[in-house]
Amino acid sequence: MVLKCVSANLGTTTTRNNTLMHSEVAQFLRYMDVEKNASELTLKSYREDLIDLADYLVDVLGQGVKPGSVSPRDLRAYTAALHEAGYARTSICRKLASLRSFYRYAQRTGMVESNPAKPLRNPRGQRKLPHFLSDDEVARLLYAPESATPMGLRDRAILETMYSAGLRVSEVVGLEDGDIDHDDAIVRVRGKGRKERISPLGKYALAALADYFKVRTLSAKSNLGRKSPVFVNRFGDRLSTRSVGRMLEKYIQMTGLDTRTSPHTLRHSFATHLLDRGADIRSVQELLGHKSLVTTQIYAHVSTAKLREIYLKAHPRARS
Repeated sequence: MVLKCVSANLGTTTTRNNTLMHSEVAQFLRYMDVEKNASELTLKSYREDLIDLADYLVDVLGQGVKPGSVSPRDLRAYTAALHEAGYARTSICRKLASLRSFYRYAQRTGMVESNPAKPLRNPRGQRKLPHFLSDDEVARLLYAPESATPMGLRDRAILETMYSAGLRVSEVVGLEDGDIDHDDAIVRVRGKGRKERISPLGKYALAALADYFKVRTLSAKSNLGRKSPVFVNRFGDRLSTRSVGRMLEKYIQMTGLDTRTSPHTLRHSFATHLLDRGADIRSVQELLGHKSLVTTQIYAHVSTAKLREIYLKAHPRARS
């Protein structure tokens, strides 16, 4: 098989491309072409990424550099150089993926005894702040369902419960009658990995649930006492997560809320509103059922207006 054009002229980019490092990159590209039947676009990406790596190593370590003489420290320095050169995180991740593939091949074929790319980690991306609703927007959403119909009462109970306890959509549809303790105003939640936690329920959520239970009709297979699903469809069977999503879409259109609003937005709003009002972040972590505090810290942001209010109250020279 003839090599695809992207790797055929590997040795023609610069005069340095006749070094050992460049020739072994060429060997890897032939392997990817002939043995793996990689696409032209894939070969082009590998070629560009690995020639960049080879050129860097030749500049730093000299013409005699070989894959086996490269250390993890050298590759970490290369990664740092990419950052300093202003490469985007996605570009750096792609280049690291290319050199990992190359060194896995080099180890299999005996070019290197150990893989210096193994300790490398992708750069962490900047996490985007989650979309959340203001107090007024949450109120508009919660009052959107009609209180005169069974389905309206159910929908309001779902929304109130999700916002009151910070539930994921999978958690709210998984609730069973025995999970709700009306006297103590708490709900037992089964989160990711079936890990259980206890969350409080506010008076509005409890009232909405009480109104809904008065009109709820269970099917024969769902009427299992304490194991009965809390939220059911019009046939009396457990509601699905997709049904909750469709239900929410309807109320978003009715209220004119941001179209980015999803079932998870209520959970984002729950965490944001608690932290904005001074709740301890570790308490919010427990309420959300997060294993790591790092996950919860994404919510530890305060609006510009809130920051200004705090600044004006606290700084001795903020006002004239």
